[in-house]
Amino acid sequence: MNGVLITFVMLMAVAVFWLVLKTWQANQKNQGVESQMNELRRDFQAIAAAQAKSTGQMEAIAKGVAQRLDSVTPALQEAIKNSAQITGQLTSDAQARMANELKNTREQISQIQRQIGEVQQAGKEMSQTAHTLEEILGSAKSRGSLGEVTLEKLLEDSLPAALYERQYRFASGEIADAVIRLRDKKLMAIDSKFPLDAYRRIATEGDEARRAFATAVKGHADAIAKKYIAPDEGTLDLALMFVPSETVYYELLMTSDSKGQPLDAYCREKQVIAVSPNTLYAHLQVIAMGLRGMQMEENAKRLLESLWGMEKQLEKFTDKFGVLGTHLRNAGQSYGDAERLLEKTQNTLEGMIGTGPAQLTLPEVASDKAPDALSLTSKKSS
Repeated sequence: MNGVLITFVMLMAVAVFWLVLKTWQANQKNQGVESQMNELRRDFQAIAAAQAKSTGQMEAIAKGVAQRLDSVTPALQEAIKNSAQITGQLTSDAQARMANELKNTREQISQIQRQIGEVQQAGKEMSQTAHTLEEILGSAKSRGSLGEVTLEKLLEDSLPAALYERQYRFASGEIADAVIRLRDKKLMAIDSKFPLDAYRRIATEGDEARRAFATAVKGHADAIAKKYIAPDEGTLDLALMFVPSETVYYELLMTSDSKGQPLDAYCREKQVIAVSPNTLYAHLQVIAMGLRGMQMEENAKRLLESLWGMEKQLEKFTDKFGVLGTHLRNAGQSYGDAERLLEKTQNTLEGMIGTGPAQLTLPEVASDKAPDALSLTSKKSS
């Protein structure tokens, strides 16, 4: 009986000790769980603070980007508007100038054609009149006056008054009947020569008179070359010998000197060009058209220089526009990076909040392996 009682007392003591031990273990486990819960609360508070800070930074970045875009957009629109206006104005001005030049050119060509027709008719009439005058005029002075008057009339009909000068005096004292003022201050002399006496004798005296006519023409060419070709005074290396009679001019073209050399070839060797009223008018028209073409070329050069200046301005604007585009692209890229970082942070936070409570739920009776599971859950949450 006593043995049974002692055994029962011992069992009760063991049971009490076991209950005390389990209670102590449960208290230890509860303290560990409470410590882990405190750590989790601190972690959640840190995460919430980081999220609030990140959200504030993102809002500041977004606000700054919006402000920059708002400030850049009006400037960009104004620049595009100004560029379109400038380009349109340049195009309109260039088209207007070219249309005006083309119109003037067509009018000038039409005028030249009409004048050529008028000159041809006038040439025929002048030839008839000159033939009559050849019979009337007897003195060399009268013939010279006729040549000067005819030359003046042709110059007046062909060129503006500023492009020629009558009775031009050289430094040597020699006076040319007229000079034409060309580009770069160059001069081309014209002198009227009219060997009518020798020409009139050809019909009666034949070859002897023709040789005298050739000698007179060569003498006129030598005198013009010597007196009126003066490069030091700004003249061209050639001059014009005006023969105010188509019949005399024709005889000059058909006659050769004693050596068999044509008179017109001899004149060209001396840099003297023989011209009649018709051919002189053609020469003057070519000169006038050349001068107008040069003026048009100068106008085109000025227009081209203006376009080059505008092109440089457009290049500068393109550079500024490219820099602006680079800033906008960089701002867009920064905004995209910030947006992706915010999304990543939100996903991480949502994952942590969504999975935390289920893993931290404790059973009513913890097993021997509970501390290890809670430790793993705490490490995973951290």
